[in-house]
Amino acid sequence: MQKVTKDKIYLTLTGLVFACSLLFSCAGKHLGKNNSGEYKNGMVVSASEIASQVGVDILKKGGNAVDAAVAVQFALAVVYPNAGNLGGGGFMVYRSAKGETSTLDFREKAASAASRDMYLDAAGNPIVEKSLYGQLAAGVPGSVAGMEEAHQKYGKLKWEDLVNPSIALATNGFKLTTRQANELNGLKNRFSKLNPLGTALVKDTKWVAEDVLVQTELANTLKAIAKEGRKGFYEGAVADSIVAEMKRGGGIIAKQDLIDYKAIWRKPVTGTYRGYDVVTMPPPSSGGIALIQLLKSVEPFPLSRWGFNSDSTVQVMIEAERRVYADRAAHLGDPDFYKVPQQKLIDDAYIKQRMSTFNWKMASTSTSVSAGQIAPSEHEETTHFSIVDKEGNAVAITTTLNGSYGAGVVVKGAGFLLNNEMDDFSVKPGSPNMYGLVGGEANAIAPGKRMLSSMTPAILAKDGNLYMVVGTPGGSTIITSVFQTILNVVDFNMSMQNAVNAKKFHHQWLPDEVLVEENAMDSLTTEKLKAKGYKFVRRGAIGRVDAILKTKWGYYQGGADPRGDDKAIGW
Repeated sequence: MQKVTKDKIYLTLTGLVFACSLLFSCAGKHLGKNNSGEYKNGMVVSASEIASQVGVDILKKGGNAVDAAVAVQFALAVVYPNAGNLGGGGFMVYRSAKGETSTLDFREKAASAASRDMYLDAAGNPIVEKSLYGQLAAGVPGSVAGMEEAHQKYGKLKWEDLVNPSIALATNGFKLTTRQANELNGLKNRFSKLNPLGTALVKDTKWVAEDVLVQTELANTLKAIAKEGRKGFYEGAVADSIVAEMKRGGGIIAKQDLIDYKAIWRKPVTGTYRGYDVVTMPPPSSGGIALIQLLKSVEPFPLSRWGFNSDSTVQVMIEAERRVYADRAAHLGDPDFYKVPQQKLIDDAYIKQRMSTFNWKMASTSTSVSAGQIAPSEHEETTHFSIVDKEGNAVAITTTLNGSYGAGVVVKGAGFLLNNEMDDFSVKPGSPNMYGLVGGEANAIAPGKRMLSSMTPAILAKDGNLYMVVGTPGGSTIITSVFQTILNVVDFNMSMQNAVNAKKFHHQWLPDEVLVEENAMDSLTTEKLKAKGYKFVRRGAIGRVDAILKTKWGYYQGGADPRGDDKAIGW
């Protein structure tokens, strides 16, 4: 019998370890995943693990990024009711694997019976509650029309197959997270008051994590949409339910408003930053123009040498934000109603001139930068999702009901929440809204008009190849959160997840203060900037970014924001 030595045992074990590692490595490559948790075949990043999984399942069945986006949108309407929606709207940025780009506007519109002063009292003062809660706060929804429009142009799989997962989730229910249970409990009184006929979102006892939320009426609406597409929502029984809900609560959306609603393909806003091509959303989103302005404003400065959130870096970014938000106030609105000077705003010479007026030794004052009026923007309960498929097609969608759970009204018989997007208009031009933002003439209420938005879905490419898909909720902080996330990767060499995790700050011209997350910058940096006249106000989470980065090795790297229950899933 051959003698077994310690050396032979060691060599045998070493060989086994190598063989196992090789096996797992090969398996990982076969499954599209590498040892760093990056994926080859596609990825979905959204506010809900359930919705992200729905999207990945569609990709695995041979669906493309748009197919997955449609499925995720409908799934979020079930499992993320505070912002996912059928009764809201949003924007989509698309880039094909060949580099073709397009943008889809499915933003809500004011009803035909809307009027400029509809939320003012007899003395001409805003009645804040009327534009925030109840049926009168709702604009004509755009999400269902937007999803059908996107699918008709780019989709591969059958429409029904994309809606069916959400039907199952609504019919069978899904388990609430701790965050969701707490939200529903906190809003019980509002839901009960605004929905006297009852809603699935309210129950006699308290909601707790792992409770199953079943939404039968919503399932029936989704079945109608699966069978008839947009007609199943904007016509027939669901449309009748919407009109009946309007009559119950003094709302003004009519059946013809629903029939007439159309999603619109618009020409993307494009620009470059340090050799990267940026494709983003045009008005009525203010986010795309503002993002290009911000990137161009800081491009001449050596941010990477100065370092992440150093005093010089922060000062340049604040001064850029101050000027961009002043421009946003005066010049942006629905392009179908207001002539937006888009090319002038993103012109290199114009931006250079704007940035030439700040002083390194002291903070600018917002009153000296510009006279103008800043328009309202979304509340912070918007949601964003990013998707890339196996071929390299990419979708960035930001969608919203405006406030958390919208107007608080669930359409009886149809089971979905109404938006409160009418509050995004300038209820009274020149008068501040509940957040201290002052509205401008460009965003005054008019029948059929789309309200201004801060949503900023964006896609970046480098040398003709996909690089990043990014977006976030966060009201007026959306633009600056996307801006900072891009800088974190491009200038500060962060991974996608670290770029999303990084603490953020925000300046929006008025009020003249810097909102800052805790530990966003060290105390020395803060003190240096305070000495120059900058005012810092600490606040909670800024943004909730969901993004995808394509590495130089061709793998997809996800960034799911830990500020929420967000999840990146790839394959």
